[in-house]
Amino acid sequence: MSDAAASTPSTHQPKPPLTLAELASFPVTSIKSVGPKRAKALAKVDITSVLDLLTHYPRRYIDRTRQAAIADLAVGEEGMILAEVDRVSSRRIRGNRTMVTATLVDATGRISLTFFNQPWRERQLVVGTQAVVYGKVDTYQGGKQMSNPVVDMVGDQTGKIVPVYPQSEKSGVSTGELGRWNTSALAKCAPRGFSDPVPVEILDRWNLLSREHAFNNIHNPETMDDAVMARDRLVFDELLRVQLELVQRKLHIERTSAGIEHLLEGTLVGEFHRQLPFELTAAQHRAIDEIERDLQSPKPMHRLLQGDVGSGKTLVAVSALLVAVQGQHQGAFMAPTEVLAEQHYLGVTELLKDFSVTDESTIFGDRPLRVELLTNRVSGSDRTKVLADLASGQVDIVIGTHALIQEKVDFKSLGVVVIDEQHRFGVEQRAALRDKNTSGLVPDVLVMTATPIPRTAAMTVYGDLDVSILDELPPGRTPIVTSWAKGPLDDALVWDQIRTEVAAGRQAYVVCPLIEISDKLEVRSAEETYDELSSGELRDLRLGLLHGRVTPAEKEATMSAFRAGDVDVLVATTVIEVGVDVPNATVMVIIDADRFGIAQLHQLRGRVGRGQHKSYCHLLADEVSNDGDERLSALVRTTDGFELAEVDLELRGEGTIMGERQKGQNDLKLASLRSDREWVERARGVAFELVDPQADLADYPELADELRLFLGETESDFLLKG
Repeated sequence: MSDAAASTPSTHQPKPPLTLAELASFPVTSIKSVGPKRAKALAKVDITSVLDLLTHYPRRYIDRTRQAAIADLAVGEEGMILAEVDRVSSRRIRGNRTMVTATLVDATGRISLTFFNQPWRERQLVVGTQAVVYGKVDTYQGGKQMSNPVVDMVGDQTGKIVPVYPQSEKSGVSTGELGRWNTSALAKCAPRGFSDPVPVEILDRWNLLSREHAFNNIHNPETMDDAVMARDRLVFDELLRVQLELVQRKLHIERTSAGIEHLLEGTLVGEFHRQLPFELTAAQHRAIDEIERDLQSPKPMHRLLQGDVGSGKTLVAVSALLVAVQGQHQGAFMAPTEVLAEQHYLGVTELLKDFSVTDESTIFGDRPLRVELLTNRVSGSDRTKVLADLASGQVDIVIGTHALIQEKVDFKSLGVVVIDEQHRFGVEQRAALRDKNTSGLVPDVLVMTATPIPRTAAMTVYGDLDVSILDELPPGRTPIVTSWAKGPLDDALVWDQIRTEVAAGRQAYVVCPLIEISDKLEVRSAEETYDELSSGELRDLRLGLLHGRVTPAEKEATMSAFRAGDVDVLVATTVIEVGVDVPNATVMVIIDADRFGIAQLHQLRGRVGRGQHKSYCHLLADEVSNDGDERLSALVRTTDGFELAEVDLELRGEGTIMGERQKGQNDLKLASLRSDREWVERARGVAFELVDPQADLADYPELADELRLFLGETESDFLLKG
């Protein structure tokens, strides 16, 4: 970016303010002192343009007016200090791992830092240099210590508020250089200023700075309040772009798809609710009401039903399917695996075994409601008959895998589709559904998940879906007691409890992370564990083995034996995470539990507690990281999946969650789905204001340009298709 590009020539018409697209077109070498060598280093952290540089925001700030000293750090709490590296050393420890230790000093004292498996820290922490350190303070041998803290090398920066930028070992670029380059970029942009595509009334409504002030204050704040206000504006911009894209998608689907206006006057749904041996929860009633409002609408439903393990999602799904059936349409229930499809088939068939539907072609004017299973195991004449009866309308509800809409399966009138554990359901699948109906009408879609998602994450990742939440468990659901076994003595008690439960006629699971022994990961394999337990702690019990490499026939034989009670303990990998329902199983043991994520641990735990007996989940892990400790402690503390989802978001950050749908420039660099909940909701509301239901962003071309810049065609397709 030459000075002429940014400034206004006196003999010509003044140039308009700079757009983000223009900033993206200026190479980073436009900035003074960024030569080819430094540009190459910046490219390693994806900074190639002036826009990349300006949106490489400070990670934190050092407020030198309120700077903490080492002596002020409170043990047990998190703190941040600026101190000098006094000494650093490295040594090998057990498992061929590296431990780096360093000592930092300031005028008030000293603190030791310990880093595990981060050998590069020894090169980073040069004796005599200044570092900002942030972490939890512990004590070791009478002195203060931090383990694996966040470290930023800051050099000799001055000023009251010093920005600290994210740094990378591979780039070798310091926070001081980033600060100077950003200051230089802002100075070059100053003559033209920054264009601001967000309407002034929206900025005023939420007390937001102009984009120009935001960019200046995020990089060079005079006070911490300046930095906070700048962040609010830039967070809003990030979230607004995502929501504008999702809202456009949602409105596009609604205006280009014609749905089925279901009638709610039939008797099947009411009869189904009356014959249940228990009352539906208030959350189930609320979700059913939301779904039925959608079903009455001429717009196709596209709703996410999320509820914890055991919250009664299946009953809500069956209720939706029955709305279709009582209106002379058909329902399809799609599961991610054949095992789960078969399980749903057994459950739904039992629920609806005494129901009838109107059929004028019969003598009595009705016939039994018909539920069929369609998976790869249904073959020959059975398959031919099911396909023919689906096409003629004789099958009311079909249950199968995703192949239901991909294979040559024809429906007479497909009205409602329920999809279990398949979060993203995009344009290609909708087109396939539309092709199933000769009328061209799009069936209503209900997507279910037992993996609770924090509300703001759901609004951001699945913002093109409406969301219903089951946030209470039905009465009678057996609570699961969770414990953490931290060594051989605790382990022995776990195996003892399994023997006790089996002696009482019950069963157990033992879950391992890997199928085979791995030199890279110090985890026990399913096969190794099966052999050890068969000849050791559980040698008198009947053990089964299940993992992803057994054949479908072997898998089914093992599962059938376990369901029938012919196997006492099932040793398995995470293939049992979804879709295994054995009410007699009361103990879940998860080996090397710290290797699993919170959501997966919670799903695995949900395999027990399904019957009338008290159930237990034991997490086996001895040496764990700080994050591992937080995860396992959370599992012990609560069985609430939504609370665990918030903990998971807190620990992993939104990068992992957003990674399901974000691949490029549009990462949330500043916005946090956990701390910026209110901005997520505000951005969504503004997106609905700005997007014209018939013309998208026709009135806001610069915002539309920014979506193309940050999301691009590939990203937009990814959002749409899932």
